[in-house]
Amino acid sequence: MAVGGSASDGEEAGGGGTSDGGTASRGGTSDGGASTEGGASEAGAASGGGVAPDAGGDPEDTAGAGGSGAEAETSDGSDDSGGSGGGEKSEAEAELAAQRVERERIEQRKAERKGPIESGGKLSGKAADLLAAVRAVESGEKPSATVFAEPEPAPRRPAPEPAPRPRTVPPEAATAPAGPAPETVQAVRRVLAQGGAPETLAPQVAAALGEGAEERLHADPWQLLHVTSVRPEQADGFARALLGAECSPDDERRGRAFTVWLLEQAALAGHTALEAPALTAALAQRAVPDPEAALNGTLAEGEALVFQDALEDAPATEEADEDGERPVRVLVGLERYALAEESLADGLARLINSAPKEGGSASDWERAAASAEGSAAELLRAVAGNGLVLHTGGEASHVEPARLLGEAGRLGLRAWAAAHSPLGRDGFGQLLRRSPREQEPSEAPAPPVATVAGLLSGAEGPGRDEDGSLALDLLVVLDAPQLDVETAALLVESLPDGARLVLAGDPAVLWSVGPGRVFADLLAARVCPQIASRLPDPGPLGELVSGIGAGELNQVAAPGKEVVIVPVRDAGEAVHRTVQLVADSVPRAIGVPAEQTVVITPGHGGAAGTRALNAALKERLNPGPGRFGGFDPGDRIAYSPAPGRTLPGQVVKADAEGLHLSCSGAHVVVPKERVETQLRHGWALTAHQAVGGRWPAVVVVLPGDAAQALSRPWVYTAFSRAARHLSVVHGVEQALPRAVAEIPARPRTTRLPALLQPPAQDPGAQERTAG
Repeated sequence: MAVGGSASDGEEAGGGGTSDGGTASRGGTSDGGASTEGGASEAGAASGGGVAPDAGGDPEDTAGAGGSGAEAETSDGSDDSGGSGGGEKSEAEAELAAQRVERERIEQRKAERKGPIESGGKLSGKAADLLAAVRAVESGEKPSATVFAEPEPAPRRPAPEPAPRPRTVPPEAATAPAGPAPETVQAVRRVLAQGGAPETLAPQVAAALGEGAEERLHADPWQLLHVTSVRPEQADGFARALLGAECSPDDERRGRAFTVWLLEQAALAGHTALEAPALTAALAQRAVPDPEAALNGTLAEGEALVFQDALEDAPATEEADEDGERPVRVLVGLERYALAEESLADGLARLINSAPKEGGSASDWERAAASAEGSAAELLRAVAGNGLVLHTGGEASHVEPARLLGEAGRLGLRAWAAAHSPLGRDGFGQLLRRSPREQEPSEAPAPPVATVAGLLSGAEGPGRDEDGSLALDLLVVLDAPQLDVETAALLVESLPDGARLVLAGDPAVLWSVGPGRVFADLLAARVCPQIASRLPDPGPLGELVSGIGAGELNQVAAPGKEVVIVPVRDAGEAVHRTVQLVADSVPRAIGVPAEQTVVITPGHGGAAGTRALNAALKERLNPGPGRFGGFDPGDRIAYSPAPGRTLPGQVVKADAEGLHLSCSGAHVVVPKERVETQLRHGWALTAHQAVGGRWPAVVVVLPGDAAQALSRPWVYTAFSRAARHLSVVHGVEQALPRAVAEIPARPRTTRLPALLQPPAQDPGAQERTAG
């Protein structure tokens, strides 16, 4: 493959760089082969909602058969989502607290639904059995928590009356979650010791099971699976040690725990629900003797929910034509994601059906659109009359939302933008400052742009009105493909009536770390205006990335060495060449210093994963003993305060408070006990950690053992992080062009498209009306 220039052993990035001895860790680490950033190896989604058998190991560090290797990265620090230290509640804690309040609100809404759902009377087989289990619960045949079948789609609503509606409270009003009590942890530790499990799991078990954790674990040893790092076989061993002869494969508790665990693994792979046949097949692979009984028991206990979604593209059948009912698929999902999708669908319908707040007259909007050109004018006209608009395009297209923000502000609207990462926020802020109609840089106020997390937590943005909604009239969300269903639901619910929402992003990049594919589902549903930018990304890099998005890895002319290929034979050589590029060749030949270059690789483990690369880069660029949990002042880091969020930064110092970081100008303190779970070195990142940011120079490392992790979205995302220069350390031979041409994004099973569709017309009702 020839893309741009190529470099021989001593000519990386056009330089005659020497091989710097001592920089390469040629043997790499022993993390166990090719690791991908993709996460869940268990119930990942094969096409059609399949659940794959597990591949073992840490889901963050293995290329699981079920999780999309390049799509479903579980974030660093997922075991501890606490804040950044100090006596005050951190941004991460405030964000999680706000999400908890939102979940309570939608749970309350769900509880207000009354009466059984009269649907599915024509079902048969497994679908009928599942629905029967739900109705048994509703009729009181077996006590349980609330379980419901899929209701009929709600009709499209007119614009809501200005009556009070439940709202998300400001994060300042929520309290940060407290850790488990020491006596609870100690009690759990005794139960773990009794069952032969590591006592170090006690804090995680106590936090996961809550009050009465000791009794719950003793009564049901498989509750140990609520801890993310515990595998089913380990839970089985713990149960055998604790229960003795009473432990058996057909234990009802085991079946329920395995069902919930598989749904949680599916969520890590991006699904909000799984098709019932795929779930029962996965249970059978786990040696559950009666998978359907296990599933029905889980539904009866309220630990999962069952839904029926009409199949829009199903072939017509005589039976369906006679009774007027469409075929359905039966889905099973966890309550938290089901309620988030329903809340999101309701909120989006509110935006679509509500009249946007007036900000200037129609002629004012038209004058603003007339002063713009092409797709920028189309965006302005669409936003003028609609509460929800989608905008697609690459990096160059950001000038169009920037133009929209400026025009909306001049028309009197409170207009804000929100980006996925601080790097994206800062880059868009610079774009706003360069707007020709803005004041001089010295006189201009801070640009109205925040991160999504900062906006929701209250740490950034305009704050909230008295009723708890965000104090804005127009919100442009950049990097919209990174919105998972829970974040999107919280964001939409936080918007006031009459607000306009623009979701902008590049549909070719990797999807969100969390479950769902909100932006892709909305694009497919076509329920609101969609504006496709006609501004291509410029230069050889833009040409290369555009081709990848179309499934072609083209050769591009790179006279300024914008693209350089560095072939390598093995992972050890890949590490050596990467260090040489970052530390020597790129600064000398391209003029980009090492601190403005980022390395991107498919995963954390393996001989050329982020661990091995960061160890070699630290040795060359900031050698030190790593006295503070493996870190030294000056180290580049990737800080993950909450699942799905990665903040690049640098270590400033360490003291009794913890490790002090500088993350995009913000001062962060990470307590000592959280350093191990929330920090990694950050010279080398995965593509999911890098999404939302751009750097002057990017080195993409593709060792031979990472070939299985590659896909078109992964390559597109990694290559498009480069603004001026891209070096590809290439050891996967034909796997790279094959991934671009043949491996699209893995499907995710979600319910949002069905929830967004208008209700189907009943042919019988139409006949009665006509009669």
